[in-house]
Amino acid sequence: QVQLVESGGGLVQPGGSPRLSCVASGFAFSTSVMRWYRQAPGKERVLVAGISSGAGTTSYADSVKGRFTISRDNAKNTVYLQMNSLKSDDTAVYYCNAESRSNYWGQGTQVTVSS
Repeated sequence: QVQLVESGGGLVQPGGSPRLSCVASGFAFSTSVMRWYRQAPGKERVLVAGISSGAGTTSYADSVKGRFTISRDNAKNTVYLQMNSLKSDDTAVYYCNAESRSNYWGQGTQVTVSS
């Protein structure tokens, strides 16, 4: 059974630096491309960051470049999203995605940036 379980979200003050985690199981995590998406209220889900299976290649949306860092630990089947200098525009539900034999999604974790 495939599972992607995100955690680390919550209410964060502007300028805060939370780290999201996504623990994967049930598929070949180490050979999968992993991505983080987000969906703000009333908007479409958009790609935030991606990381190759060996972590040699990362990519970011322009809106988060220089503030967010995606990383992974294949020994722990976990992908991370370190978010720095958060702004109100970063408020969204953040989803973990795995590109394996199929495309898998987590249930999402809410990040709300507010003072």
